[in-house]
Amino acid sequence: MNHYRFVYQGGSGEIEEKKSRFIAHVKEISTEQEALDFLAAIRKKYWDARHNCYAYVLGPSQELQRCSDDGEPGGTAGRPILDVLLREEIHNCIIVVTRYFGGTLLGTGGLVRAYQKASQEGLGASVILTKEQGFLIKIHTDYQGIGKIQYLLNKENIAITDSAYTDKVELTAAVPSDKYEGILSDITQQTNGTASFDKLKEIYYTSYQGQFILLDQ
Repeated sequence: MNHYRFVYQGGSGEIEEKKSRFIAHVKEISTEQEALDFLAAIRKKYWDARHNCYAYVLGPSQELQRCSDDGEPGGTAGRPILDVLLREEIHNCIIVVTRYFGGTLLGTGGLVRAYQKASQEGLGASVILTKEQGFLIKIHTDYQGIGKIQYLLNKENIAITDSAYTDKVELTAAVPSDKYEGILSDITQQTNGTASFDKLKEIYYTSYQGQFILLDQ
């Protein structure tokens, strides 16, 4: 995949249903062991809770999927949490929802809704960004072409990560893989072939609060 949503900063959220507390914790993971370590830490922290239900997904296509009801009726906790991750198209993430029983049974439908609502609260308290796969390129142009190039890059929301102004202009830009050929063609056309390019390397990146962030794969 050229891009996907991921957890940049994990968070937590809590809801209450008929005096039962549902506390959701969200974390980015890169391996299954990280998921299991996080689950173990939550279980240790909430050792006195009746249930610590969870779901996690790993891989560019969410190919690894795991979930557990942890003692709740089958299909009322783990799968609903997993469904939230799949519906929101979030990758490489674990959600653990801790339940403190309040003394009143919620029923199957009530449990499903509670675990999903708690998961959504946890995601809402997290920072979710989009990871892009692309190329870092250097664009060489003259001063006549710079305005046209900047306009094209801005129109396509392509980040300029560096620039140098001497007798000519050099711009370094992060171009998504699926836009790469089109952007080079557009720049070549708009500058009548006077611009040239160097493909520096393949990268993974995102942006947060207007800042360009280079990421590990």
